[in-house]
Amino acid sequence: MAYVINDDCIACGSCIDECPVEAISEGDIYTIDPEVCTDCGTCADICPSEAIHPA
Repeated sequence: MAYVINDDCIACGSCIDECPVEAISEGDIYTIDPEVCTDCGTCADICPSEAIHPA
């Protein structure tokens, strides 16, 4: 089960550098590719707005 980013995302970029498999894409609200995400949770741990959670 991949992680997802909700509307609370502030597009700060913190999660991009933390993702070991580069599953996160930039945008107004960042997105996580569920085909690439390994469900490690590193992005959720670093997110300052708590916008990332398991799907």
